Amino acid sequence: MAKNMGVAGAAASSELNVEKAVNALLKWRDSQSQAQKPQLLEQDEFLYLIVSLKKIPQKARVNPIKVPLPHPIIDDPAELCLFIDDRSKSGITKDAASKKIKSENIPINKVIKLSKLKTDYKPFEAKRKLCDSYDMFFADKRIIPLLPRLLGKQFFKKKKIPVPVDLKHNNWKEQIHNACSSAMLFLSSGTCCVVKVAKLSLEKKEIVENVIAAINGIAERVPSKWGNIRSFHLKLLDSLALPLFQAMPDLRLKILADADHHTSSKEEKQEVEEEEDDASHQKTKKKKKNKGRIHDVQYMDNQEHINDSNSEADRKHEINANISTKKKKTALKKLCPIDIKVKDKKKKKSLAA
Repeated sequence: MAKNMGVAGAAASSELNVEKAVNALLKWRDSQSQAQKPQLLEQDEFLYLIVSLKKIPQKARVNPIKVPLPHPIIDDPAELCLFIDDRSKSGITKDAASKKIKSENIPINKVIKLSKLKTDYKPFEAKRKLCDSYDMFFADKRIIPLLPRLLGKQFFKKKKIPVPVDLKHNNWKEQIHNACSSAMLFLSSGTCCVVKVAKLSLEKKEIVENVIAAINGIAERVPSKWGNIRSFHLKLLDSLALPLFQAMPDLRLKILADADHHTSSKEEKQEVEEEEDDASHQKTKKKKKNKGRIHDVQYMDNQEHINDSNSEADRKHEINANISTKKKKTALKKLCPIDIKVKDKKKKKSLAA
């Protein structure tokens, strides 16, 4: 109940805001037209409604959402184009479509086959001229998935994406009339959308009625309805955007966010303290380990010193042994000739005897 009352209050306040915004934009436009130079061809300007959502749509739609308007923004002698499916399974030919359009007085100026769209409108310049030649495009809903690749970026930039029409039914005129008298809402992959809702050639009262109808229709067609609407703004092409409706911020979420922030800060403090304790504990362990390693190193150094001393003693002993053996050899060498002389003397004495 409270939610319905809030929506009703928002709708009532939006009517007053719409009237004020329309008056301000018309005054601004008059002041700008006086300052600018007069043009040979007068161009009809449009009013745009900027829709801001709270959540991004889960699926981006290629086909627009039709929002009915009480006063159509496309003139009666508008240039309209229709793309038909001329494949064998469709059962529709260009001649049959043209005869039906003439017999029922449907406001379609040009009928283009899918095969001709593939062959004759391949160059970028041909696609750009086709986009600029007509005010609105319609297409058989069976070929809608094929059109983005065939038409190119120019149709998407100028918001002239073909409106799907079910050509299997006989109410072609009714479908086209409903599309011409509706605003096209394109839900993209973001939270902001722009909708063309009125033209300045309408009277002030008709403009206000169109804007209010667009606000209510968009709020009913958007996912979650008014619960997903953040704001509505109204603007001309070169003017500032004037606010019409602004949703109140969700205080409950803000309080919860603050509570989460406090709890997270406490948890962070506890984590920091635990990390500091762990770091100090690891430092003490490292000191103890280093002390043990120093003793081990000292012990290893002592052992190495002992081993070095033992090796030096062995070397000295070997040197001394080598010296002694050398002395013995030299002494033996010296004694050998003396023994030979003594033996010779004994032999002589024995011979003399």
